[in-house]
Amino acid sequence: MKIKTKDMSYEDVLKLEPYKNKKPVSQGRFWRWLLKSLSASELKKLSFSCKESGMERLGRDEPALYLINHSSFIDLKIASTVIYPRPFHIVCTLDGFVGMEGLLRKIGCIPTRKFMADTTLVRDMIYTVKELKESILLYPEASYTFDGTATPLPDSLGKAAKMLGVPIVMIRTYGAFARDPLYNMLQIRDVEVSAEMRYLLSADEIAEMSVEEINDVLRTHFTFDNFMWQQENRIAVSEGFRADGLERVLYKCPHCLKEGSMKGEGVSIKCNSCGAEYELTEYGELRETSGKEALFNHVPDWYAWEREEVRKEIEAGSYLMEEDVEIIMLVNTDAVYRVGGGVLRHDSEGFHLTGCDGKLDYHQSPKRSYSLYSDYYWYEIGDMISIGTPKVQYYCFPKNKDAIVAKARLATEELYRFGRKFP
Repeated sequence: MKIKTKDMSYEDVLKLEPYKNKKPVSQGRFWRWLLKSLSASELKKLSFSCKESGMERLGRDEPALYLINHSSFIDLKIASTVIYPRPFHIVCTLDGFVGMEGLLRKIGCIPTRKFMADTTLVRDMIYTVKELKESILLYPEASYTFDGTATPLPDSLGKAAKMLGVPIVMIRTYGAFARDPLYNMLQIRDVEVSAEMRYLLSADEIAEMSVEEINDVLRTHFTFDNFMWQQENRIAVSEGFRADGLERVLYKCPHCLKEGSMKGEGVSIKCNSCGAEYELTEYGELRETSGKEALFNHVPDWYAWEREEVRKEIEAGSYLMEEDVEIIMLVNTDAVYRVGGGVLRHDSEGFHLTGCDGKLDYHQSPKRSYSLYSDYYWYEIGDMISIGTPKVQYYCFPKNKDAIVAKARLATEELYRFGRKFP
């Protein structure tokens, strides 16, 4: 999927009329039917099935907060099918509205900005359940998983649940990540997909619980490992491209410790510096094939080690990312605007973006957000890091194709945790 883009100067973009929020509108029966119908053909090919648990507790016309793990593009098709015929509103990032705002509002989308404090979103969600009496579908992780495990949940989730005062239902997908992991550049694998829809908490139970207790329940249920699921269930991914792009996740060699030297291609990932090579087997395991000692046999373990390495850099005061970038700005939903080049720096002081012939100079504190909107092959443009404010967002595309946006996300999360230790 692509996005509408325009070339424009930085100064002219700032003169554009900014996005103005609108209240959600009721999701009509036709749009619910259309979403389900457009999903039916693909899900049928995947032999899709859904197991329900405790759903008899949800009243026929009772709105709920549906939480779904974020694995791939098929997530929405799954949700549209299993929630039907109930009306529901999908919380999605504002860039998804570009060029399609009218349509997305009709099908029930509510815009937000990823990893930013968004009081408008909270008001829209309350309006949806209290006034429209309709449900909400939320991806609490906000971004796709990189390594197939759960990404951090915001501390504000429990607070939002208490304000909404409706039951919480979890939709957990199985096979969606194995079928289409983000790193694999939109190459679809032949994997069946299923889901489980589980009633987690009633409105009365939520009212009696503290915010921390709610968050504990949600984090427990949002603990998963898609690679481990694949191995335990012997789900074969036999395609010969299954390791393509895996260096986006496994970017640091555990043998020679060099970053940016890994290359995932075919069924293997290899370090071009020391020659270490691992096969990604058809069951999602790593097998060392170059004669060196196998340091990892599980993708998430390698990724967790990379997080530890980033944490060490932060504690030593040596963490630094600095990249020449192309900059796209989002200020409204008419288009996104290419404004030229710049430099993105990330260190213990946070992000610093400069560019547009010296006119752009933006700082973002590491205490600003618990995670980062970084993505692979964003709208078929390239790997991306997004920072900014609710009024202006900057999408930064490193000119160096070996730049590591996954490390920037890890560093953002670790800098946030590190900063919380101090006043």
